[in-house]
Amino acid sequence: MNDKPIDRRTFLSYLGTGAAALAAASAGLGSLEGKASAATGTADHLFGFKTNRVTGFFEPISPSKEDELILPPGYRYDVVAAMDDVINAAGERFGDGADYNAFFPIDGSNEHGLLVTNHEYTSIFSIGPVKDGKMTPEQVKKNLQYLGMSVIEVRRGSDGAWRMDTTSRYARRIDGFTSFELTGPAAGTSAVGGARTVQGTFANCSGGVTLWNTVLSCEENFEDTAKASNLPLEHYGWVVEIDPFDASYRKKHTALGRFNHENTAMGLANDGRVVVYMGDDKKDACVYKFISKGKYNPALGRRNSALLEDGTLYVANLKSGKWVPVTIENVRKALEGKPEELKKWNHQGDVVTNCHEAARLVGGTPTDRPEDIEISPFDNTVFICHTNNDSHGNIHGHITRIFEADNDLGALEFDFEIFAAGGRQSGFSSPDNLAFDSNGNLWVVTDISSSSQNKGVHKTFMNNGLFVIPTHGPSKGVALQFASGPVECELTGPFFTPDERTLFLSVQHPGEETKDLANPTSRWPHRPGDGKARAGVVAITGFRFGG
Repeated sequence: MNDKPIDRRTFLSYLGTGAAALAAASAGLGSLEGKASAATGTADHLFGFKTNRVTGFFEPISPSKEDELILPPGYRYDVVAAMDDVINAAGERFGDGADYNAFFPIDGSNEHGLLVTNHEYTSIFSIGPVKDGKMTPEQVKKNLQYLGMSVIEVRRGSDGAWRMDTTSRYARRIDGFTSFELTGPAAGTSAVGGARTVQGTFANCSGGVTLWNTVLSCEENFEDTAKASNLPLEHYGWVVEIDPFDASYRKKHTALGRFNHENTAMGLANDGRVVVYMGDDKKDACVYKFISKGKYNPALGRRNSALLEDGTLYVANLKSGKWVPVTIENVRKALEGKPEELKKWNHQGDVVTNCHEAARLVGGTPTDRPEDIEISPFDNTVFICHTNNDSHGNIHGHITRIFEADNDLGALEFDFEIFAAGGRQSGFSSPDNLAFDSNGNLWVVTDISSSSQNKGVHKTFMNNGLFVIPTHGPSKGVALQFASGPVECELTGPFFTPDERTLFLSVQHPGEETKDLANPTSRWPHRPGDGKARAGVVAITGFRFGG
């Protein structure tokens, strides 16, 4: 990366000693084989499949208020799909609120594969203005149709441009009307009204790729849509699993708990059990991990999914440094002597369905909006983006780093540090997604709310962006801005092709503060004759490889 001075203070001025340790650990790294985690065996939810060799040099950019996706010189982007684009022969259309992406090669290709994209929520550009806060019946229907997930087929042409293949036999929409099978302790119980199948998925935020090559998609802020659609609340807020290549495979795993899920980070305990880390993206919410009862067997392929149906869900107690089981036994123990309160807690299905409350009862520590969680590919430490919590005065957020006992993801004790803090000194605010590449660089996407962008204490950060922070070498500790998003957008879902020469990135909710369709605050992606802003996914190319 370019080492000339830029207008950034170094992270070493505010990072804890963990930064120096990480820099030392990563010095001289080539490709990271690391330990079995989501970044090695299958890739974490942000980068690559086997290695993260993003070593392309770039000229860092400055913050911007422009209504454009700005990249360093030498890089380009193609809009692969945007809201309302037809994705297949059936005429289905790409949804709104593009978020998480995952690329699955076809026949091992780096330039041809399936791209899975989450659709988190709708906008004025997809369903029109909502009057008095209440959607019309037609808007309720459209809202469900624009949410969920898209599976599209993408190719890179001989001209270097990425395009969607609308003749694909795999391309399809998964939305608020698609049926799902419930698995795990809540399925068929009174906690979910006896249901074993449920209608739809929506509020799909981030996610992850499993060790068996399926996608986990996380239902986050589901409440408003469920209520407006007259759907049972308890059928949403779960982790969804789909197979991009098999449209019939659709599950919601209740053993992973029901809350405002941001993403999943999957790895292996030292004894081979599957571990899934998860954050609950709201103020004063907790950090979780699930440990399967059985062990991962690569020879079983997708059948390993059964591991997500039987195991123990834990919540982090940061004061004691312990993972506390979120079980019916512990909940009932916490409520001893309170017969009236005990009435709602009869089985594990009640616990996972009411996970927010259960976790706090057993001793889970409330935190500042735990969003993305990633497992470090070099040392099995776990990084958590706490985006912000203005009610606690944590305006710019921070990144927490957990050290599991004996570097074992299956451990039940841990230590932690505040690894990084957002603010003027770092050049960014409100960290959301993060990941490491194999040269020891930390990639951070930010999530300043649209109503706060370019105002007050957020003025210096301008639009949301994507940053790269080297942890060793001449530029160690310096925040380098790689991308700046359009007006009122959030950049989300970065995911590399296996050869790491293409980065897929979502541009979510550009022009979010628009109140009048005749005067949108953004018109990205600026298609000729188009007066709308459209959330979408771009393919960024121009990466070069070097030392």
